[in-house]
Amino acid sequence: MSELKPIFNALWRSKTGALLLVVQIAVTLAIVSNAAFIIHDRVTFLNQDTGLKDENLFRFNLYTFGKNVDIGQQQEVDETLLRAIPGVADAVVINQVPLSGSGDSTSFHLKPTPEQSRGARASFFMADEHLLNTLDVKLEDGRNFTAADVVYSEGFEKSASVVLVTRSHLLDLFPEGDGLGKTIYLGDNPFQVIGIIAPMKGPWLDDEQADNVALIPQVMAAPFKRVLVRTEPGRRDEVMQQVEKLLLASESERVVSRITGVDKLVLEQTSQDRLMKNMLLVLITVLLLVTALGICGLALFNVGRRTRQIGTRRALGAKKSDIVRYFLLENTLVSLFGIVLGVGLALAMSDVLMRHYSLPSLDNWFILYSLAGIYLMGLVAVYWPAQRATQISPSIATRSV
Repeated sequence: MSELKPIFNALWRSKTGALLLVVQIAVTLAIVSNAAFIIHDRVTFLNQDTGLKDENLFRFNLYTFGKNVDIGQQQEVDETLLRAIPGVADAVVINQVPLSGSGDSTSFHLKPTPEQSRGARASFFMADEHLLNTLDVKLEDGRNFTAADVVYSEGFEKSASVVLVTRSHLLDLFPEGDGLGKTIYLGDNPFQVIGIIAPMKGPWLDDEQADNVALIPQVMAAPFKRVLVRTEPGRRDEVMQQVEKLLLASESERVVSRITGVDKLVLEQTSQDRLMKNMLLVLITVLLLVTALGICGLALFNVGRRTRQIGTRRALGAKKSDIVRYFLLENTLVSLFGIVLGVGLALAMSDVLMRHYSLPSLDNWFILYSLAGIYLMGLVAVYWPAQRATQISPSIATRSV
């Protein structure tokens, strides 16, 4: 510790470079800790369990323009044709496609409108009794709906009377956990909760209530429809190639479009998140590299400027390890000042991001990990200049007086 005073004196004589490095370390710590936290948040988001085996699912749109086509009857024919394709596990005409980034949602309540009661929002999917099997989602409790529960209509003039829901949605409505068999309301339409399905995501992965899902046994006849197909593992591409030709052979006055794997829809929905993650990784790498170069550069400058001082210490008996320790201790002092300032900046930056961009509050562990990483990086960056300082000969140093 006897070296602290000369280190402080040396830093004070060249305070501009030291202050700039302190600011650089502080800014790097603030940005790196917040960026690392955001990356962790995005990676968690991207790797979340959707509850669906999207690699076995694909969707497509079907638009019928023939005026003499019985839409309802043709839907039944189409589903039968699709289910008969070798490699198809099941298929349904559906109002929206899970994980697609586009969907329907509404609030279910404990009492019919206009009465006031507890409510909870959920995304909902409407199809026939093959829906649960097509999604390949487990029924955890109760029963699945049957063909007798399915309501066929051209609009909302008729409504189904039963519903399957995820447990998270049911707990929002019945916190005591006794919702199975109870009646909930969509507007003034009653639905009996006949079953609880395993957790699955709705259309939007970034929805705060993405786990709240309701399955309704209702099919609406319309010229435009979406179709969801589940295939046996490894056979999706094979089946996708057959769909358009098969359906147009059954009815030519229509258009088959957007035959797409659901996993590709997920990639489209999360493209911005993956881009953000990659950009932040590049930013962290560049910042750490620049900071390391700044630490190394300042140390090299100090070695060149203190040749006489180093040579004198060597002539007085200082060992090479003493010279290395001197520069490591100097870097530690500069880093500590930068770290203290950086912690404050990191917390302030987190507060701004939380208030203006709805990001979660920064986990303090990321500050600790970042400051530890920056400190160790600083020691590594200064080690080579310190080793170079040990090569200064005492005789060369004294001749430079």
